[in-house]
Amino acid sequence: MPDPAEIALISSAVPATLTFLYQRLEHLIGPRRGEAESDVSRPDSLVGTLQLPLHPDAERLQVRERELEALHLALQGYASRDLGVDVTAPGLLRSMAMLRTALEDIYGQRLTFEGEDRPASGPFVDQKLTTLTGEATGMDADEIAGNARVTQEVETVEATGKLIGMKGRRIGG
Repeated sequence: MPDPAEIALISSAVPATLTFLYQRLEHLIGPRRGEAESDVSRPDSLVGTLQLPLHPDAERLQVRERELEALHLALQGYASRDLGVDVTAPGLLRSMAMLRTALEDIYGQRLTFEGEDRPASGPFVDQKLTTLTGEATGMDADEIAGNARVTQEVETVEATGKLIGMKGRRIGG
């Protein structure tokens, strides 16, 4: 479950944040499902740099399909403005926080808003491996300007193993 302090922080710009998150959700569950999303209008409250176009990870999207559908039902009244956007409504803020967590997982990018105490928006990789016998690369890029973060945990690296955090032609800004 999302941290209540985190939920309170995203409440500072709820309408813009809700619109941004809900548009990503509709793209993922709609007819263009699984396609890259390049026409992203980001709210002013988003801190950091998103790597565009947004590419959903097909496997992560499939794993979270039912969760996304439930969040769509929970948020559609607020997003369509049929229901008033009330920042004191715990269901609204909790659903938004859960949606953000799912989107971050699917897109592999952090979505951080002003006032939050967390890494800025941008691509991230969290790898947890038990035994590495081949090669594992956290991030391999031909651009990625802005905030990029790789965290790798490996219990055992065999003699033939190779662990690479980041590779690339220009990763940072």
